[in-house]
Amino acid sequence: MEDTDSVAVARVKAGDGDAYRVLVDRHSRSVFRLAYRMTGNQQDAEDVVQETFMRAYRQLHRWEARSSFSTWLYRIAANYSLDLVRARKRHAETAIDETPANQGAPDDAIHALPASSPGPDRLLFSDQVQKCVASTLDELSQQERTAFVLRHFEGQSIEEISAALGLSANAAKHSIFRAVQKLRRALEPMVSHAL
Repeated sequence: MEDTDSVAVARVKAGDGDAYRVLVDRHSRSVFRLAYRMTGNQQDAEDVVQETFMRAYRQLHRWEARSSFSTWLYRIAANYSLDLVRARKRHAETAIDETPANQGAPDDAIHALPASSPGPDRLLFSDQVQKCVASTLDELSQQERTAFVLRHFEGQSIEEISAALGLSANAAKHSIFRAVQKLRRALEPMVSHAL
């Protein structure tokens, strides 16, 4: 597919506006999945997809054919997703003083765990795990969260993650490892209690 991406990019650079539509159609779903997993919000994810493809189009001259087009897009999407998450946190921190305490967190369906027989106890446990995972993901550094999402939600290789984040392979591995360790520590009391 990367060869066809290269051909499509070359056509866009030559002035063929329809060629960019091919790239958008080919990659928009995977960019949306990444953005949704990073932002936890469908509207934000849709905004990330739109902004990612607008930025990629404006910066197409910066893409080098020796690297993967999809990895380059992921990097743009991940960076913009992080910008949105940071802005949302800043907005939430200023709004905390203005809202009553304990109003509850929004439902984050991306972290929901499927239950084979969803009894009330199972639903309660799933909800607690979901909130714990979401809370822990929010506490990860931006680099750890992005590396973890790319690896465990998107199935990206270490090489793809390191390219997307501009890190060495070792740094990408360490970021994923730290994220997994933090999630494991956060979930361990819940799992040992459930056993």
